[in-house]
Amino acid sequence: LVSLFMSDLMVGLVVMPPAMLNQLYGRWVLRGDLCSLWASFDVMCCSASILNLCVISLDRYLLITSPLRYKLRVTSCRALALVLATWTLAALASFLPI
Repeated sequence: LVSLFMSDLMVGLVVMPPAMLNQLYGRWVLRGDLCSLWASFDVMCCSASILNLCVISLDRYLLITSPLRYKLRVTSCRALALVLATWTLAALASFLPI
């Protein structure tokens, strides 16, 4: 949940203000090199948010389907690995192409 909070907070603090300026002025008003950086952060934060929701759904599914084996399957190390994999995949999907 903290990872989902961080991704949504980054959308609100990093992605939305330049998007608001873009909508208000009808064009990109910041420096030109910030456009690709902003686009990368936009894709990364939105992808991380979606992937975090998928991981939370998987966690809830495992808890409901096998509540007695849940503690053995979902350890803190595995949960941390899933969070790191989520952010790594989101970063690779956003910064490599752009």
